[in-house]
Amino acid sequence: MLSRILGPRLEATAHCDLPCGVYDPAQARIEAESVKAIQEKYQGNEDPEFRARAIQIKEQRAELVKHHLWVLWTDYFKAPHFEKYPELHTLFNKATKAAGASGAKGSMDPAKGQELLDLIAEIDKIFWETKAA
Repeated sequence: MLSRILGPRLEATAHCDLPCGVYDPAQARIEAESVKAIQEKYQGNEDPEFRARAIQIKEQRAELVKHHLWVLWTDYFKAPHFEKYPELHTLFNKATKAAGASGAKGSMDPAKGQELLDLIAEIDKIFWETKAA
C-alpha cells in the first residue's frame, strides 16, 4: 500500500529508457526491406512450412516498421516540422497503414513491400531536411 501511495502517478515512456534524441528512419527502412525480401522469397518457395514461417516473420517485421514510424512521428517531429511540411501527418498515416494489415503486413505481394519502402523514403527525405536546418 505504501508503494502505491508513494509511487509515481505518471509514467513517461520513450523508444529507450532515457530519451536520447537519436532518431533515424533507417530503422523503419531496414525492417521494411526485410518485409519485402520475405515477400519475394515467399513467392519463390512452395514449401508450406517455409511459407508459414515467412508469414509469421514478415508480420513481426511489419509491426517493427510501424513502431519505428510511430516513434519518429510522435517523438522526433514537432509542431514546427508539421508547419513546414504540412503533408507529414498524411505521409505518416499512409506509411503506417502501408505497414499494417491492409498493406505489407497483410500481403505477400512484394509490390506492397515496395509501396511501404517508397513512403519511408519520402519520410527519410523530410527527416534529413529537418536535421540540416
